[in-house]
Amino acid sequence: KESSIVVDYNHKIISSETIDHRNCWKIEMMPKENAAIVWGKVMKWVSKDEFLMLKSEYYDEDEYLVKTELGSDIKMMDGRKIPTKLEIIPADKEDQKTVVTINYMEFNVNLQESFFSQQNMKRLR
Repeated sequence: KESSIVVDYNHKIISSETIDHRNCWKIEMMPKENAAIVWGKVMKWVSKDEFLMLKSEYYDEDEYLVKTELGSDIKMMDGRKIPTKLEIIPADKEDQKTVVTINYMEFNVNLQESFFSQQNMKRLR
């Protein structure tokens, strides 16, 4: 089942903080009771001026930190500013992380709905 960051959570701005010299809202996201969500709580830091997601923390149902995501290396891609470096850091594994670097991004691409069929996804592997 697909989840939605907008529909499946109750959002609350709990403070303002600075990340990489950017003034951010710190937003607490608590899953709604009937939402199909695996997280007990999510915290997001979103820049106030450009709405860039610069940090996220994911907590389990007992509110223990599971992982942190950091967005950095802000660049303009296809007319939008986005973080092009994402670091995913597990809380329980010191000195380990996954780094995703976005080299190219295109938005509002016209794709046929059939592109997302299971059969087509198998062909694209």
